[in-house]
Amino acid sequence: MIKLDLSHAKLNEACSAWKDQVAMYDKQLVEGTCKGNDFIGWMTWFEDYDRDEFARIKDCAKRIQKNSDVLVVCGIGGSYLGPRAAIEMINGLYPEDQKVEVIYTGNTFSSTYIAQVMNYIKDKRVTVNVISKSGTTTETSIAFRILEQFMHEKYGDEAKNRIVATTDRARGTLKTLADKKATKPLSSQIISADASL
Repeated sequence: MIKLDLSHAKLNEACSAWKDQVAMYDKQLVEGTCKGNDFIGWMTWFEDYDRDEFARIKDCAKRIQKNSDVLVVCGIGGSYLGPRAAIEMINGLYPEDQKVEVIYTGNTFSSTYIAQVMNYIKDKRVTVNVISKSGTTTETSIAFRILEQFMHEKYGDEAKNRIVATTDRARGTLKTLADKKATKPLSSQIISADASL
């Protein structure tokens, strides 16, 4: 028989007992005086987001929809789960009218999985979006190097227009790599991931 200990799952006091403490934390969040206040950009993002960057993202999406059968999202953790959660929230798991199929890699060491992805995309029109704040996560780095080689073999110089880096706007290994390899103006190839969000 399984026993479940709920002794720590219930408050011993009424929720109203937390009112003052919750109000204090709310005030600190709103005023930006809380711990970790350099990561609260999400609180005002809907008002003060970078409109130019949003336009670049929409242009990039149009280009992907026009030129691709498959978008390979290469990332791990939030860099993989964030896009996946948003896409599945909007489209569901198996949308009937999906223009571009989205598949995910860079979130495992499985050579079988990577080989299956590479085999699956070999005869399709592909765009890769590598997502990493640092650019040094092992699983993502390995998968991206394999994808990057595939893209250059398949598309030659055109590969640079089919690889998008979503990374820190100021620093990191992926930012340096993207700056070095971008042929278009930097802003059209890199979509920055603002650290405050």
